[in-house]
Amino acid sequence: MSTPSRSVSSPAADAAASQTAPTPASGSASRTASPSHARYVLAIILVSYFMILLDNSVIFTGLPSIQAGLGLSTAELSWIQDAYTLVFGGLLLLGARAGDLIGRVRLFVVGLAIFGLASLSIGLSQAGWWMIAGRAVQGIGAAIVAPTSLALITSYFEGAARRRAVALYAATAGIGASLGMLVGGAFTAWISWRAAFLINVPIAVAMIVGARAVLTETPRRKGKFDVLGAVGATFGIGALVFGFIEAGDAGWSSWRVIAALVAGVVLLVILVAHEARAEQPIMPLRLFRSRERSGAYATRLLYLGAMMGFFFFTTQFLQNAYGFSPLQAGLGFLPMTLVNFVVAMAIPRLSARISNGVLLAGGTAVTFAGMFWLSRAGLGDSYWVAVALPMILIGLGQGLAFAPLTNAGIAGVDASDAGAASGLVNTAHQLGSALGLAVLVAVSADAVADSSSVAAVTRQFHEAITASSVFLALAVLVVLIVILPARAARQA
Repeated sequence: MSTPSRSVSSPAADAAASQTAPTPASGSASRTASPSHARYVLAIILVSYFMILLDNSVIFTGLPSIQAGLGLSTAELSWIQDAYTLVFGGLLLLGARAGDLIGRVRLFVVGLAIFGLASLSIGLSQAGWWMIAGRAVQGIGAAIVAPTSLALITSYFEGAARRRAVALYAATAGIGASLGMLVGGAFTAWISWRAAFLINVPIAVAMIVGARAVLTETPRRKGKFDVLGAVGATFGIGALVFGFIEAGDAGWSSWRVIAALVAGVVLLVILVAHEARAEQPIMPLRLFRSRERSGAYATRLLYLGAMMGFFFFTTQFLQNAYGFSPLQAGLGFLPMTLVNFVVAMAIPRLSARISNGVLLAGGTAVTFAGMFWLSRAGLGDSYWVAVALPMILIGLGQGLAFAPLTNAGIAGVDASDAGAASGLVNTAHQLGSALGLAVLVAVSADAVADSSSVAAVTRQFHEAITASSVFLALAVLVVLIVILPARAARQA
């Protein structure tokens, strides 16, 4: 089973959770566990999930310090993030399937161990390749922990208790990414960017000890790994990302760029052909027959591509153009973080009064408005007017959009496909982040011939955030033209 990046406690999400819930034998923990024991279980799950989400963004406010300390190019700097999100997204489906076959608690502990060891390696890294490799291994650990964490919630909680647990899970997902900006900035300013990764080591050790003491292993299920499917997805998208990143340095006519893009397309075509014949496919193609779900996956790719570019380029703009320290840059994202958290917590009540379609359309449109406004920010403008106010709109739109977007990604699935549909939501989230950042780095590469120039940094920011606005405009169109009509037809 896989983890939606923004799980919700709405009726649709509850239905999906119930579809993927274990059999009574495996779910008995929720009926026998005392309230205090249940709190320990939930704390272990949420802290572990928060840790991997935090590392999706904790790095951003430290990027200038990392680039200077390790002597990285812009392309290498983007790979520090892409290596994590790419492997994380590419292996999510395999991680979800492995939990069913091997045992969720056992795999959960293995994932925490991998993540903790990779974090230690990153904190000690002395070269760009070392750090990029460590981030890729971190992605493996995250791809194991993320899907098994939600699967464990369905094993231990039922009914109202499960709805509350999923609501807390949603809040964790809602604030993890944006709070990482502040945490990363604080560590970079007060200690070092390395501390933001080394802190994961004691957390991972504590969660492993807690998991082994508190959690009970789930029964194994019979089945086969679709290893070829997971490998094909990872390397296919990886080749495309590499091609886009290389285009920023070498140009679109470079043989490396052309070869990577062609290889990516070929691998993805082979992946589709394999999944059509696989006995137990990791990505059932029947899930794409629904226009609503397909539209949701496309929207998530576009939306996360825009948001990853927003985090990546805005933190550098605040530090290199506005002169913010890493801590000030982290605090600069606080308006968005607070609004996002408040709206995400209110979504269950809003969903009872407003349709998911209206929330989704409104959320994507408001995010687009905020991103376009932010793209106009200049050196002479006030932070509060040119940056903070647009961020409030972006946080509002993000809080409104993610819950109904997750619901659309799992809408109408059969019980046997609920886990795979949730996995595709996760995969679209992570791969959208990786591909989006790669495209934006390539689009804005011509603006940084002199990366030390404040004017060049500002031009790069304008070009990247404008391109992010285009992504969001396309996302709004997909919602209006594809998702909403398909949703109305399904409900009718």
